[in-house]
Amino acid sequence: MLNKIWFISFVFITLLTASTHVAANAEVNVYSYRQPFLVKPLFDEFTKETGIKVNVVFAKKGMAERLAREGEYSPADILLTTDISRLIELHDKGLLQAATSAEMTSAIPAQYRASDDTWYALTTRVRNIYSAKRLGKIDFNYEDLADKKWQGKICTRSGKHPYNVALVASMIAEHGEADTLTWLEKVKANLARKPQGSDRAQVQAIHQNLCDLSLGNSYYFGNMLKDEKQKVWADAVYINFPNQNNRGAHVNISGMAMAKYAPNQSNALALMNFLVSEPAQKMYAETNMEYPVRPGVEPSKLVKSWGQFKADNLSLETIAQQRKAALILLDKAQFDL
Repeated sequence: MLNKIWFISFVFITLLTASTHVAANAEVNVYSYRQPFLVKPLFDEFTKETGIKVNVVFAKKGMAERLAREGEYSPADILLTTDISRLIELHDKGLLQAATSAEMTSAIPAQYRASDDTWYALTTRVRNIYSAKRLGKIDFNYEDLADKKWQGKICTRSGKHPYNVALVASMIAEHGEADTLTWLEKVKANLARKPQGSDRAQVQAIHQNLCDLSLGNSYYFGNMLKDEKQKVWADAVYINFPNQNNRGAHVNISGMAMAKYAPNQSNALALMNFLVSEPAQKMYAETNMEYPVRPGVEPSKLVKSWGQFKADNLSLETIAQQRKAALILLDKAQFDL
């Protein structure tokens, strides 16, 4: 009898030790295009709440190539990207798997998530038109960039940068390929210089009187205002939300997805649910000067000061379907040459 009791106790203690060991070593692996300062506070809070350790690999490019090379042996669980184009690239290469929960579907509007549950937005950002304050306040449409009155007065980064590719794709979805090609050719004719640099560099060029208008994501404006050296650039421009009297401004996203061969799926789903929770959404938006994707969560005080805007309600999935066509039109227009 004593032997039997001892055996049962031994098994119980062994199982308890094993479960404690698993919990103590719970982890989730993230491949991220987002910078460490943007996401580390979120991961630290997630670990504090759940005990799940977050291991992160940061990169600026090459995520799809790395995942394809690693194949089924990839340690990646969660993928964080900086725009819809990169999410679609991962999707089209078969590197994602469906992941769903009541938390994610209730927190994220349908236009900002994949219909097959393979990717989800975390934040949104507007593709704004910046204008020199010396022009006064003007209402803009993206279509207006083709107007001859802006000849020699527009600056932009490469047309083939994912942010601009997404904008061109939205124009195709709205106007069709023929009209979008004409628009691209006219915008190119209005450029003050060959496409180059970053979104911030275009605002700097406006400050330096090299041009009067530029395209740029909204969060860059906030980042410039908080940078002692770049604030003078931001102070020289207005941030304009285009197409407010018609379809609304083009919105892009930062997003997340579960990797196809995620080895820690339950932990990955727990992290995804955390990232769309109200506290995490508020923390994320405060840090990166973007808009929370979850309705009801306020943006930072600075971002809110720019005013409310109407967003294009066309789904990002529909826009993304025009990505390849956008790249072809950019080549036809020889936009970057």
